[in-house]
Amino acid sequence: MLENNEKIIDSNTEQQIDTNNEKPKRKPKSKDTLGKIYYEGLWNSNPVLIMLLGLCPALAVTNSGINGLGMGVATTFVLIMSNLVVSVLRNIIPSKMRIPSFIVIIATFVTIIDLVMEAYAFELHKSLGLFIPLIVVNCTILGRAEGYAYKKSVFHSLNDGIAMGIGFTLTLVVMGMVREFFGAGTFLGNPIMTKDFSPALIMILPPGAFLTLGYLLGLSHYINKKRAERAS
Repeated sequence: MLENNEKIIDSNTEQQIDTNNEKPKRKPKSKDTLGKIYYEGLWNSNPVLIMLLGLCPALAVTNSGINGLGMGVATTFVLIMSNLVVSVLRNIIPSKMRIPSFIVIIATFVTIIDLVMEAYAFELHKSLGLFIPLIVVNCTILGRAEGYAYKKSVFHSLNDGIAMGIGFTLTLVVMGMVREFFGAGTFLGNPIMTKDFSPALIMILPPGAFLTLGYLLGLSHYINKKRAERAS
């Protein structure tokens, strides 16, 4: 009996050793398809509505749709170009020097778009003012360079910059149009309301920016909640 019990114990320990020595199965890596990249940028990881990044320009310059569009286009340009350069140089930039390198790359393209806007869109440039140079410290751009472009191919990084830029721009344009409509009764600078319309001036002032952003955030979370309920 003792011998049989010892054999059973030995066989059990051998099975445990064998199972412990088995290599863990690796989960298949999820591929970044174009559809997934653009869905992430436009909605699921929208810089303003979901990730709450770049709120400074979103609150400060969206008193009109034109200003929101101008800031969005400038930020999109910097996003695309910085993603491209970081992805191309990702095997050259030392790991310990990546953050200073990213800032230099981003600042270069911010300077370019600042000078171009000053030369060809002076009124818009004057309206946006200091917030164009402040694109350098926009967490969205540095975050995409560090978290995506430094690890992905040039093709994926290019599309990621486009997707994130479009998502950021659309949010700023929507905020600008809502504030402009209720605060001035205009659409992209053109009057669309009758003379009897009484604008809510608070909407084109700083409190209106917080109100508009709050409602948009609430709407986006409500939509995500309903989608999650349907999926479950």
